[in-house]
Amino acid sequence: MAIGRIATLIVASVLAYAGLVFNLYDLQINHGEEYLAQAHRSYRAGEKQYAERGVIFFTDKSGYDLAVVTNKNFQKIYASPREVQDYSEAAYQLTDILNIPAEELSLKLKGSGPKDDYKLLVRKAEEDMVNKVFDAGIKGIYIGDESARYYSSGNTAAQMLGFVAPDSDGIGKSGKYGLEEYYEERLSGIPGEVSEGGKLTPPVPGKSLRLTVDLSIQKESERILSELIDKFGAKGGSVMVQEPVSGKILAMASDPTFDPNNYSKADVSVFLNPVTQQVYEPGSVFKIVTMASALDAGKVTPETKYNDLGKLTVYDKTIQNWDLKAHGWVTMTNVIEKSLNTGSAFAEKKLGHSAFLSYLNKFGFDEITGIDLPGEVRGSLKSIAPKSPEINYVTASYGQGISVTPIAMLGAVSAIANGGKLMRPYLNSELQPELIRDVISKAAATQMTNMMVSAVDKAEVAHIKGYSVAGKTGTALVPEKGRYTDRVINTYVGFAPASNPKFTILIKLNEPVGAPLAGQTVVPAFRDLAQFMLNYYNIPPDRVE
Repeated sequence: MAIGRIATLIVASVLAYAGLVFNLYDLQINHGEEYLAQAHRSYRAGEKQYAERGVIFFTDKSGYDLAVVTNKNFQKIYASPREVQDYSEAAYQLTDILNIPAEELSLKLKGSGPKDDYKLLVRKAEEDMVNKVFDAGIKGIYIGDESARYYSSGNTAAQMLGFVAPDSDGIGKSGKYGLEEYYEERLSGIPGEVSEGGKLTPPVPGKSLRLTVDLSIQKESERILSELIDKFGAKGGSVMVQEPVSGKILAMASDPTFDPNNYSKADVSVFLNPVTQQVYEPGSVFKIVTMASALDAGKVTPETKYNDLGKLTVYDKTIQNWDLKAHGWVTMTNVIEKSLNTGSAFAEKKLGHSAFLSYLNKFGFDEITGIDLPGEVRGSLKSIAPKSPEINYVTASYGQGISVTPIAMLGAVSAIANGGKLMRPYLNSELQPELIRDVISKAAATQMTNMMVSAVDKAEVAHIKGYSVAGKTGTALVPEKGRYTDRVINTYVGFAPASNPKFTILIKLNEPVGAPLAGQTVVPAFRDLAQFMLNYYNIPPDRVE
């Protein structure tokens, strides 16, 4: 019995081996030329010779790598025009299967000449479509695999990441927008080649990219932003989180957004990154820059007083406080606490126009930040040139009439949190912290921080029990065709714990319905995200209450 079973197993093994040998012979001898031809078609057509792109990783608080952009094999349908016997008939057979007009298919299948042996018909084809094409058995129509970019978290950080798309020649593909574009050379690797003799040189895979962005903080930022926009019917908004001492970006979120896996279904306008590629008038958050500059220059102290009459007239122009009230004799700390426009104008006048502009330049508002993202733009200080009207300096002191990028505004506040040191923001974790310049003294930064903490404590909305929180609101009117509308942009910037800042947060909300003040919209959102950050990093309290 045992001998019989062994004999049976031997026979089965021999038959299986014989079948394997036959299959190999069939592949290599009978169909070898066909498979080699398909390989050469793909290589010559600019498909397979492209290297596997490097993976993009986010991180977490423990420093673990979390892959968010990888590569995934999808099926594609393509044609070799020179092999198609009747392109009109083939187009007729395929039009309903591929959902492509017969006229368009006919042109593709006709090709551009007798040597045209590759035309992509469908990328990322569905299984049902692939099966129907296979069953049709049309000569010159092929099914193949293609490695394509896959964004595992959907629209998470879409503008920051970008996407990969075909080049203008319709053959190659490369990174478009965001990190995919900025680090294209690194991620794409070295393409393979086909020599004149037909030898295939394989491509060299691209290098991976590890980011400073924390996936948990990113997702929480996006959740809070989405709820904020829905609650107030806003047109959009942004959230950024930065480590002030290093410049690392921990989160960067904007809405409206898109899914990089299906970028063709989105409007091209959402591909731009609003925090680096769009400017806006920041409003009262800018008062902390004006005040910090005056403190550093020694022109005011937190206790310096002036008589607030509620409005200020410069020649034929009058500006008022946001609450339309006169507050009498108040200190510079009160100016930040109450967000007084006249007080910011007072500090700017004490500082002097030339010095004010010089400080804004030091804070980096006339230059790009240098963040590792493509297409960064700079703000505009053109309204406060040396010969500009006096009123322009008054309005600039509280953030109207000048423009900044959100990333530059975040960096300026992080500089205050960092003892006056302005750091270059960055996303690639391989980069090292880079000091751009000292913008104000540590003493002035400490004074400004204390004034911001006092503002939070008095307003209470952003207050977190057990922690000193420094922050400032901004509600700016939206300009249009040279005039201000009744629409607003709300901004809140702040950091915590104020005694030893671990993070800076900027939240921006575009045109909420009814033009509510920032204290009603972005401030509660800031408090929720700051509380999350404190809990996430398990940061101990820095004050007793």
